[in-house]
Amino acid sequence: MTDTRPSLITIGRSSLDLYAQDIGKPLPEVRTIGAYLGGSPLNIAVGAARLGVETALVTAVGDDQVGDFILAGLKREGVRTSYIPRKAGTRTSAVILAVQPPDRFPITFYRDNAADIQLSIDDIQAVPIEEARALVVNGTALSKEPGRSATLSACERAHAAGVPVYLDLDFRANQWHDVRAFGLNIRALLPNVDVVIGTEEEINAAMLTDPADVTIRHDQMTAPEIHGDVVANTTALLARVETVVVKEGERGCTVYRMGEEPLNVPGFPVEVLSVLGAGDAFAAGLITGRLRGWDWFRSARLGNACGAIVVTRIGCADFTPTQAEVDAFVEQKGGWACPTSPTLAR
Repeated sequence: MTDTRPSLITIGRSSLDLYAQDIGKPLPEVRTIGAYLGGSPLNIAVGAARLGVETALVTAVGDDQVGDFILAGLKREGVRTSYIPRKAGTRTSAVILAVQPPDRFPITFYRDNAADIQLSIDDIQAVPIEEARALVVNGTALSKEPGRSATLSACERAHAAGVPVYLDLDFRANQWHDVRAFGLNIRALLPNVDVVIGTEEEINAAMLTDPADVTIRHDQMTAPEIHGDVVANTTALLARVETVVVKEGERGCTVYRMGEEPLNVPGFPVEVLSVLGAGDAFAAGLITGRLRGWDWFRSARLGNACGAIVVTRIGCADFTPTQAEVDAFVEQKGGWACPTSPTLAR
């Protein structure tokens, strides 16, 4: 790795992801498991690196073999690891899950005493945030101290330096002592955020005030059902940030900008194997497009393409596409434009 300053810095959780290889079986029946890189900010960093962006991940790992696994994997992917401290007395996070298409992906987080949540303000001080071209943070990092204050500090510095701040909402209900606390912390961070990225459920969670609006079915803690008025909640967020990007699954996404008409960006039809990691691949593509100077439509189409490719695979970071894979996929699907698309910036 050269000493070139990263164009993109992502901050937050990282993990060892243990994915069942016996597709369609519930976890008690699984006999083969694969080990991969995981965690939303890590996935975004790897996804952008595979698209050619100079990227750094700011997280923390324990002094354990799982930490060794993550650092080695990141180095293979070309993601800068210089700002990843080891936290004595902690454990690197892990996740285990079964893959039961089309809509069952039960996931269990092992985040007690998680190293990445121990990122401190001092750790952030060592990161050249002001020299980056974009910063990505995620909602889970706000769930506990000192990670919460470290994230607030990073966003404050970036905003003061004019570095665009992307907030991936990344709502994980079981990481919060009270689901209402998620929205409270998100809203406190928004003055230093430029772009919010989230699913329709996460948009509702960001404005959540009544815990009765959250329904968790089948112990699938990663994707609860959250009731609310998505349009109203998007409008409320847009009053505080310049851009809100709503991920809409197979429909693609909608980009909301202050003072502009909503921009609907179609997705790419594919057969879904696993939805896990698709949102992070989308964010990596979207942000890469913006770093290239592309308009919002073309950037979001890149994000949609990356997400569509990942849902045909069984994992997150290790399965994000290269630019060559994206180009081949998009050509096969008819190109970057679509029948109702605006003119694309080249």
